[in-house]
This record gives sequence, structure tokens and C-alpha cells, in this order.
Amino acid sequence: MGRKYFGTDGVRGRVGELPITPEFVMRLGYAAGTVLVAREAMRDDAHVGDRPAVLIGKDTRISGYMLEAALEAGFSAAGVDVMLAGPMPTPAVAYLTRALRLQAGIVISASHNPYNDNGIKFFSAQGSKLPDAVEKEIEARLEQPMGCLDSAHLGKARRVDDAAGRYIEFCKSTFPNELDLRGLKIAVDCAHGAAYHIAPSVFHELGAEVVSIGVTPNGLNINDGVGATAPDSLRLAVLEQHADLGIALDGDADRLLMIDADGKLYDGDQLLYVIARQRAAQEGMETKGVVGTLMSNLGFEHALGRLEIPFARAPVGDRYVLEMMQQQGWPLGGENSGHIICLDKHTTGDGIVAALQVLAVLRRQTQTLAEACADIVMYPQKLINVRLRPGADWRADAGIRAASDAAERALTGRGRVLLRPSGTEPLLRVMVEGEDAADVTHWAETIADAARAAVGVL
Repeated sequence: MGRKYFGTDGVRGRVGELPITPEFVMRLGYAAGTVLVAREAMRDDAHVGDRPAVLIGKDTRISGYMLEAALEAGFSAAGVDVMLAGPMPTPAVAYLTRALRLQAGIVISASHNPYNDNGIKFFSAQGSKLPDAVEKEIEARLEQPMGCLDSAHLGKARRVDDAAGRYIEFCKSTFPNELDLRGLKIAVDCAHGAAYHIAPSVFHELGAEVVSIGVTPNGLNINDGVGATAPDSLRLAVLEQHADLGIALDGDADRLLMIDADGKLYDGDQLLYVIARQRAAQEGMETKGVVGTLMSNLGFEHALGRLEIPFARAPVGDRYVLEMMQQQGWPLGGENSGHIICLDKHTTGDGIVAALQVLAVLRRQTQTLAEACADIVMYPQKLINVRLRPGADWRADAGIRAASDAAERALTGRGRVLLRPSGTEPLLRVMVEGEDAADVTHWAETIADAARAAVGVL
């Protein structure tokens, strides 16, 4: 049975439309709570009378208030205690769930999407994304009527007042004790999102002079012209403020992009390479490798190959990267979009922690970011999103297939073509990569035109 509501990153959609409605989210909280209660009762070390407890965090979208209240009601009705962290990065919820020994963590966020979208994603007690089997169990419970326990057994709710401080200290603990950031001027763009009150403090407390942008959320401006999906604002700040580096996070702070003093942008592949190269030199990675995705740049793969670091591609989505990392027993993985996972530092992708790992390399090697990336030559890559009509089957269309086949023949040995549906939006992502930028653009636009004509929104 496939999942009906859960995508690659939880349940997501437009606010006010199913499934992101108050009524559904309350039912989702009740269903998840019921599953957690049942699983808690099955634990070998469970004590009679123990109630499961969960942590709820959110980003800065105005709809977060409404959805937080709905989730709280659903969990309470199922007999689950709720701890409310307020605005908090996604990886902070993963960390705090483990630190507080809770049964699950829930994040209300649509990550890099605009403010009128939102979503619900879950973390297990171990701080990792819920397994597919548990998500299916929650979906099965959603098909049953919602109930409510008697008053004596309802869950309670309380605020976690020190959540931000706890997480700031955790982030700092992932940076080497013998190093600091003194003498560096860093521009930090928080996308008017969940890290607005956290990320600047982390880098400042490690010694950097911090220029903060994207730190005045109003509920409507998350990811709006700022953050990892719109790095031009950060580039301008770096150049105007003569900063040494720029750090761009997305709305829930699990993505990272960086900009050097000259205004050059570095994506997740390049930043992951910087970390992997240092680990290989320092610790030896002969039997360990790096996990990327189908979208990872060929230049990244080739650069790792020159260092004799094994590389594997997972399906797009940080949950699938993490699954493959765990299967292989490898400590590093990530996506070119900026999700970077360092399993020796955290259980999930974390933009702040990843930035600190890159900064640690630059401090140890006394290098600039450009120097650290000098050995990786990125292939030109063109990504075009085609909005799909409801129910459109792009895989069966002969025109799309013909355009894709023609591109693959033209790029044989010099590039590749990847067509895939978005896991969070009704989009077909058309990606072409190759040695020649003009060829890449031509073939990406050719395939995208065919897709628009066949299955695109008119």
C-alpha cells in the first residue's frame, strides 16, 4: 500500500486545502498519538501509567499558530503530552526530541516553500525521519473515526522555555574545541525563518563578527527574496559589508548554501566535497564513502573519485540519502540543494551544523572557500520545473520520451538527463547536465517545452 498523505518530506500542501486544514491536522495528531500510545505500551521497559510525550516546533509562517493548536488538540485527545518549542529549526526539533527522551518530534514547516504552504513532518525518538512503515500505520489510523479519551487521561501541554539556548549550545559543540571564528566577518541569511533567533548567535558566540539578514519574520515573508532559495540578497550583503563569507539557510534551516568574499555561490555538492576531502585526509575514508542523489553533479562524483572516496546515488530526498548512509555505514551524505548530513554530528541534515563543519575545514587549512573547492570542477546543470495538470501522466507521453531520448543521444559520454516528479509539489523537474552549457540549456528547454505541451498547466 502506498502512502496517501505522506510525501518525501512529511505531509505538505497549500494552507486551507486538504490535507493542510485544521480539521485534518487535528485528526493527524490524534492518529499519530494513537500509534505512539500503542507502540509505547509494547516497549519492554514501559511502565504502567507512563504517557508518551512529543515535541512540536514550527517555522515562522502565520499558519503555524493554527496548525500547532490543531496538532496539540489531536495529541491531547489521544492521551499524549505535548511540549511546545515555538519557532525552531527542523534539526533542532530532531536534537531536542532525543535530548528530552521523547517519543517523537513534530515540525510544522514547508521548508523552502512560500508562506501560503505548510506541512507536518515527524521525527522518531532517535531523531531521524519516521520509517515508511510507521507513516503507513498513521495513515491507516486516519481512515478510522477520531475519538477522545476521558478527561482523566487526556494529554497535557507545556512550553519549553530554554529550547533555543539548548540548541545553540548543541550546534557549538559540533565545532572543534581548539578552533574559533575570531577575525571572520560572516553574513548570515536566515530567510525570515525558524533560525532567525538562533543562527546569528551560534556564529557570534564562536567569535565571528556577524551581519544578520532575513531575521525579521512577520509570518508572510519566509523565503521571500532571501535565504538559500534566493541567495542574491546574501551576495549583495557580503559584497556591501566586505564579509569573508555568507551563509544562507532556508525557512526551516536544514539547507545550506555559502557565498565567498567575491560573491561566488557554493552549493551542497561543493560544500559536502570540502567536508569529505578533509575527513579523507584526516581520518582516512578508504572503506567509507559519500552518498549523494540522482541530482548530484557529475563533477562532484569525479572529484571524489580522484580522492578514491566511494560514492553512491540515492533517490532525491534527504530521507533516502540517510537510509542509504545507514545501509552503507557511511558518515557523510547530502544533496546539491544544500541538505548535508554528518552522522557523526547529528541524526539529520542541519544547515548550521554543516556550515560549522565547512568553517572548521577552512580554519584548519587556513584556506578560503574558493581554495578549498579548487579541485572540484562542476558540470553545467540546468533545472526547469514544469507545473503538472492534475492526473497528468508524463511518463506515458511519447513527445516527452522522444525529446528525452534525443537529448541522451546527443550527450552520450558527456552528460545526462534526469526527469523526476517533485515529492512536495505538482511539478515535473527536468534536469540536464553536461560539459557544454549551451547544449545543456538547449536540451533542458527542449524537453521542458515538450512537457508543457503534453502535461503542463495551460
